Amino acid sequence: MSRTYNLSTPLSLEEVKELKAGDIVNFTGIIYTARDAAHKKLVDLLEAGKELPFELDGAVIYFVGPTPPKPGEPIGSAGPTTSYRMDSYSPTLIAKGLRGMIGKGRRNQAVKDACSEYGAIYFGATGGAGALLGKRIKSAEIVAYPELGPEAIRKLEVENFPVTVINDSYGADLYQQGREAYEVV
Repeated sequence: MSRTYNLSTPLSLEEVKELKAGDIVNFTGIIYTARDAAHKKLVDLLEAGKELPFELDGAVIYFVGPTPPKPGEPIGSAGPTTSYRMDSYSPTLIAKGLRGMIGKGRRNQAVKDACSEYGAIYFGATGGAGALLGKRIKSAEIVAYPELGPEAIRKLEVENFPVTVINDSYGADLYQQGREAYEVV
């Protein structure tokens, strides 16, 4: 039985441990955007012992490359991108305090294992609903790598941003649970 939570960022370990695969979360607060090119830059900074452009501890990263905003809007369409492209980088970021990731599609076992080991969650956002998700974003500011264009790291202020827990910190996988529920034995 899924539950619904209204949570603010940054996420605490206690909040992460409360969530289970299938739960619905409405985020209010700050989330950051980053796709594969930005993830590589973040991991390179960590490996070089340098400071990141934002506080990673408790952070939530949204895998998105938003479209340009219409006049008077903070952001354009902001639908999730396929998450597996971040799989080689996510375990490193999780080990350094990342608590949440938002995207679409499956994650590999290394990401799921890091979520269990360090206390993190992978959330799914509805693909194809980018225009609606963009309406939940109240402000957007580039904080790093403007040369990446739409893939620059942005600080987003969100209000009631809807996501679903796909991989929880206990190793559960909503996609796998869904398949098992309907597979014929």
